[in-house]
Amino acid sequence: MKISSVVKLGTVATLAAGVLAACGTTSSTSNSQAQAKDQTLTWMENSALPTMDISKSVDAVSAETLNNTGEGLLRVGKKTSLHPGVAKSYRKSKDGKTYTFNLRKSKWSNGDAVTAKDFVYSWQRTVNPKTASEYAYLFGDVQNANAIMKHKKAVSNLGIKAEGNYKLVVTLTHPVSYFPDLVAGTTFFPQNQKVVDHYGKKYASNAADNVYNGPFKLTSWSGTSDNWTISKNASYWDAKHVKLNKVAFNTVKDPQTALSQYQSGKLDAIYLSGQQPKNYKNSQEYVSRTSSRASYIEVNQRKDTMMKNKKARQALSLAINREQFTNKIMDDGSAAPTGLVTDGLASYKGKDFAASAKVPSATSQDLAKAKKLWQEALKETGRKSYSMTLTADDTAAGKSSTEYVQSQWAKLPGLKVTDANVPYKTVLARCASGDFDSIVTAWGADFADPITFLQLFTTGNSYNEGKWSNKTYDKLIDAATGVDANQTGKRWQDLIKAQRVLLKDQGIIPFYQQGKPQLVKRNVKGVVYFPVGANWDFSRAYMAK
Repeated sequence: MKISSVVKLGTVATLAAGVLAACGTTSSTSNSQAQAKDQTLTWMENSALPTMDISKSVDAVSAETLNNTGEGLLRVGKKTSLHPGVAKSYRKSKDGKTYTFNLRKSKWSNGDAVTAKDFVYSWQRTVNPKTASEYAYLFGDVQNANAIMKHKKAVSNLGIKAEGNYKLVVTLTHPVSYFPDLVAGTTFFPQNQKVVDHYGKKYASNAADNVYNGPFKLTSWSGTSDNWTISKNASYWDAKHVKLNKVAFNTVKDPQTALSQYQSGKLDAIYLSGQQPKNYKNSQEYVSRTSSRASYIEVNQRKDTMMKNKKARQALSLAINREQFTNKIMDDGSAAPTGLVTDGLASYKGKDFAASAKVPSATSQDLAKAKKLWQEALKETGRKSYSMTLTADDTAAGKSSTEYVQSQWAKLPGLKVTDANVPYKTVLARCASGDFDSIVTAWGADFADPITFLQLFTTGNSYNEGKWSNKTYDKLIDAATGVDANQTGKRWQDLIKAQRVLLKDQGIIPFYQQGKPQLVKRNVKGVVYFPVGANWDFSRAYMAK
């Protein structure tokens, strides 16, 4: 999912007879300390909440909030294990193409029953071309989804049907090993059609014009405010295990302001940046988390002949010293990348994908070669000089990124770079519209498989914002998601070859694998973090005395 510059592996357990292990209480809550009287957690965010529309959410902040105010068929838990959500059990057909989910009786926050029809409606709404969902492609493996998205079939043909109120049957075009992980994601959550129709254009645009079926409900958010609050949802089926009364999210873009608020007790958890991680590494409240978030630079190849030139793209990449940036500038647990797919995301036969699919020249620095290639690119495109704007969000990390890259690119002959740091919402809008020359962006893995990154750069994908296109790459991704989908070894090699094609052609410029350092008060207990998807689950968290 899309993530701001500061914020963005697992396997599905084998389940006997398709019955999921009970979620129950985590180890942190079963041996819980005495709880504080005030069960309010104050949580820092780097960016404001953009949307609460499940079909239109594309970013980590929205996903985090949706993950705690909503619930899908399954829930992600510790170490990305899967637990019951609205589905209390499921079974998979022998050919791997049909999933039958048995739903529990649960309610929306307005008292309506959550039924199989809510999932049918939600999935159909997301793949409907009229919705213009940027995440609709995640449904591509569901029967007829691609035809629907291409206006070739009606949404009613989507391979999902309700058999009564509490049985849901999903038909896929081919086996998908990670499908249970997909349905645990926020994009696959249910939506209440009656509520969507009632509020119309106002639906999910603020806290009141929506309903919630998760552990919390959104109780304070104007739609444009920097702060928002989720409160315990008494209608949630497992409300007895939810201990927090509220989670108050505060957007704080300045790291020093965040630290001051943390020290004064106004915030219980903050993200660190700049010199802060180095200064607080020895604190008992310091937490460094593994992140499956890749930061990279896209250059706009829509019309610009310079950015369509492979040598120009390679020169821009070779000019950047990633080790220096991560070790000296960030110093927060971030690491120089080996490619696009993050280290540690997935492995096969003991070999990590990132290590197997790397192309060293695509992530290393060679300034002499960069200058040579840049001069050749200028000559080949009939230029003596070139000017471009480098865009990123206005967080501390976003500003550090643009300042550093500008200083590196300035070493290329005839290149003038102007920085533009804008609000996160503006970054998302410019990415979608193509209103940029070059942009520092990032993607967080939605599930533990290389395809979560690699499918982004197929021709026509809405997240391929630079519009790089390569027929060989497209064929490899098609094979991995089609004819080789159920042949693990072949599929793995398809994906390795695809990443190598992307990197050799410098379709994108890998920048760094993000760290996620925090300070968290010692009385904050039971928060569940997972490195993929929505990241945070507060349903078992509590404030100790």
